[in-house]
Formats: sequence, structure tokens, C-alpha cells
Amino acid sequence: MGRRGLRLIKTGEDGTPGINGGMMPRRDPKGNVYNTIHVDNLDESMKKVQANGGKIVVEKMGVPKVGWMAYGTDTEGNIFGMMQFDPDAK
Repeated sequence: MGRRGLRLIKTGEDGTPGINGGMMPRRDPKGNVYNTIHVDNLDESMKKVQANGGKIVVEKMGVPKVGWMAYGTDTEGNIFGMMQFDPDAK
């Protein structure tokens, strides 16, 4: 298991479609699945979430050799993740 218990899961081979993602130990007994979207600029996306009434609930963190990730909530309290790919992330 990687940092914070995260396991990356890759279902497609290189160059073929797949549903890629990750799994980690449950932190919230109410939550089961948190969808994560790719963003080009995580810092800007976090600002947009807040500017539109959402909240950042897990600050920007590095996923080594993968990218930068943060979690937010929308105006109804639904949790979602945002990922900016960056192989130099630590």
C-alpha cells in the first residue's frame, strides 16, 4: 500500500480503454464512492469550487509519481476528488 493506504488500480492496458482509479481505507463511515475528475490546474479548480459555494475538505496532497489531488464538496455536501496528473509529484 502506498502513502495514506492508497492503492492505484489500472484496468486497461497501455493505450487501451479502462477505468483507472484507486482504493484506500474508508475514512468516513457514511461514504462509499468518491468520484474523482481530472483537472488541468488543481489550484485553479480548488478556487472555482470555493467561488461557487463548495468547500475544500481535503487540501492539496501529492500522490507520488502520479499527481496532485484534493477533495471538495459541492453545494449539497457531495464529496468529489480532483486530480492533476504530474509524474514529478511527491
